[in-house]
Formats: sequence, structure tokens, C-alpha cells
Amino acid sequence: MANKIKNKQHILNKLGITQLKPMQIEAQTAIHANEEVVLLSPTGTGKTLAFLLPIVSELDANLAEVQALILVPSRELAIQIEQVAREMGTGYKVNAAYGGRAVAKDKTDLKHRPALLVGTPGRIADHLRRGTFTTNHIKTLVLDEFDKALEVGFEKEMIEITDALSNLTKKILTSATQEVEIPLFVGLKNPTYINYLEDVQPQIEVKAIISPSKDKLQTLVDALCHLGNQPGIVFCNFKDSIQRVSDFLWDHNIPHGCFYGGLEQQDRERALIKFRNGTHQLIIATDLAARGIDVPEIKFIIHYHLPLKSAEFTHRNGRTARMHNEGTAYVLKWENETLPDFIQNPAIETLEKKAPPKPSKWKTVFISGGRKDKISKGDIAGLCFKQGFLEKEELGTIELKQDCAFVAVLATKTTQLVRNIDNTKLKKRKVRVRVV
Repeated sequence: MANKIKNKQHILNKLGITQLKPMQIEAQTAIHANEEVVLLSPTGTGKTLAFLLPIVSELDANLAEVQALILVPSRELAIQIEQVAREMGTGYKVNAAYGGRAVAKDKTDLKHRPALLVGTPGRIADHLRRGTFTTNHIKTLVLDEFDKALEVGFEKEMIEITDALSNLTKKILTSATQEVEIPLFVGLKNPTYINYLEDVQPQIEVKAIISPSKDKLQTLVDALCHLGNQPGIVFCNFKDSIQRVSDFLWDHNIPHGCFYGGLEQQDRERALIKFRNGTHQLIIATDLAARGIDVPEIKFIIHYHLPLKSAEFTHRNGRTARMHNEGTAYVLKWENETLPDFIQNPAIETLEKKAPPKPSKWKTVFISGGRKDKISKGDIAGLCFKQGFLEKEELGTIELKQDCAFVAVLATKTTQLVRNIDNTKLKKRKVRVRVV
């Protein structure tokens, strides 16, 4: 046990965390002591670390096979969990497998088995059919945001995967939804519940913005001008609507990113990177962005389309006012439109006529070297300061990936930076640098 405590403290130090939250402490204890755990906690409260800590402490360092499998509903969540697991610095190999990524890349990663495998059900089921790795040593299964995975149509693959895992000794299910129905195929007999959904009461204010016309595009522009330079998300019900909304916003000089299922994986990743580092303060998204993605503190969300279900209204709103912070959810309502029962008498927001939000002071720069090249954030910062001649305040967030990095740079300095460091060496590797 002393060794586990030492390892845990090492991990927390690596992550820059001084103290675990009560939910994370209780979840760890429950996962160590029980074979079946259902963890219910809002998005943004640290569920990933809550289940990763006990899982990695029980892995066998002498076994070069997949020992724990984490299934997630989206590529972004798979990437996010993979990144957290790597940043923990445990020494265990971790990989993510998901649709939109070349199967050949997965096979290369899985040739040397990770102890911890994260993936979307579709891609993991595909690898099981191909026999890419053995399930004989998988003792732990995590179904993260399992209700969302079922909602987006992964039930068949999840049944296929759970049927293939005959040696499980631990099952962990997580959700950010209160009244979830545990699917029968998971085979839970007597699960221990950890429920923190009622303990976190986000300070969300719901307001309505009245549109005089059924087509709400101009009202959306007016609302964004009224709200000004704040980070926010505009939610649409359909991916086809996003292009129309996006075109209209660009026509009115409102910068933004887009995030929805039909985008190429690279475009989805980069939209979130730019949102996290401040290059974009606004993102237009489907409900894919309502939970399970890593985004910064958001001041507002706008329901351009009214959500179809109460649960999606809750999850969308949950992107703002996270962790006791305040936030506002705006409902765009045509004046003759009837609100669903789950939106109760919102206050009316009166819009003030203002200029469009100003463009961000940041741009995003791509660097073609990452963790696999033994490159650190410190190495990248040093290159930008010493050879790129940036001042400290001209360099923003650095996001390090396996094979590349993305750096927020003051927009007025990007041309200078690219000219100075493109085709230079970083850790004995020549790197290419360009503005994304």
C-alpha cells in the first residue's frame, strides 16, 4: 500500500494537482474495494482521474498485454483520456483507437501491447474481429459516458465487446446523467453507486432571446455582438445547419470554429485546440460537444435550435457554469415558437446594438515534433524564445501531442516566428512550422 501511495503522489505532482476532490477520493476507495462501480458526476469534475488512479495502481508491470479497456462515445474523449493517462507519467503504455484514424496506425501502436487501451466501441470491436490483440488478460472494463455511447448507436458493438471479455474482475460505469438505465448486457449484479450529481449545483441562468423571424440567423448575430468577446458555444441540432450558420457568421465578420460528427478527425481536433488556446472564442457545434470533450471555461451557450430532449438541454447547459462558476444559457426563440416543458419561463434578454466581437489576439502555430521525439513543452517554449525571439507574454498555450504540437502565438508575431524557426532543429530533429 505504501508503494501505491507513493505512486499516487508522484502522479499528482506530475499533473500539478495538490489535492484530490472528495468525489475522486471516494471513487478510488470504491473501485479498489468493489467489482462493480457506477460513478455519477457532472462533466468537468474529474471523473477521468477518479477511475484512472485506482486502475493504474492495480496493473501488472510484468505483463505486456492489454489489462484495462476504456470504452468512450467519441474520438475526442478517447484522445483526452489517452492524454491524461500519459501525463500521469506512470510508465505504463497507453494508446487510443478510434474511427477516423488509420487502422494501420492502430496496428503499429498495438504491436507492442499497451497496458491501458482507450477507444470507441466501433474501432475496438473492429480490432477484436481482426484479432489485433488478445482479451485474455483484460481484467478491468470502463464504460465512460456509457449512456451517451448507447445514445449514439454503439449498443451492438458494446455487446460484442463485453461478450468477448470473459476474464473481467472489475466493471466501472460513468455518466453525467442522473436517471440512467444500466444496460442488461453489462451484467451488473450488485454495483456500488458513487453519486455526486446533486452535490455540484452549477450557477446557470437560463434566458430567452426573442427572434422576430422564424429564421434566427440575424438574431444570432445580434446576440453574439451583444455578448461580445467571451468564450461560448452555439448549439445546433443538425450538422447540415452548421455550415449555413457558419457562412452567415463569417459574412458578418464573426470569427469562430465548427465542431460536429461529419468533420474530418483532424478538423475536429484542431477546432477544439483553437478553442482551448483562445484562437477562437466561439464554436458552433452539435450535441457532440455537449459532454465528454475538454474545453475551457465557457461564459455562455446559445441554443440556436431548441434541444429535442430534456437531457440534452441539461448537458448543453453543463458546458457553462462548471465547477461552481457562473454561466448563462440563452434560448433563441422565434416569437411564435412554443418552448418545451423542460424550459420553464426564462427571463427575456434585451439585446443592445453593438459591433461584432473583435478577432482574437492569438493565432495557432503547428510544430511537427511531439512526445515520441522526446520533445517537451519546455523545449518548444525555449525554441520560441531563443530562436523565435518571442517575449514571454507573446507565447500562449502549448498543447503537446504524440507527433506534433500546437502553440498559441500573438497574431502579430506569427510571421516572424515561422520565418525564424521553420526548418530548424529541435532535440536533433528538424521541425516544420506553420500557421494553422
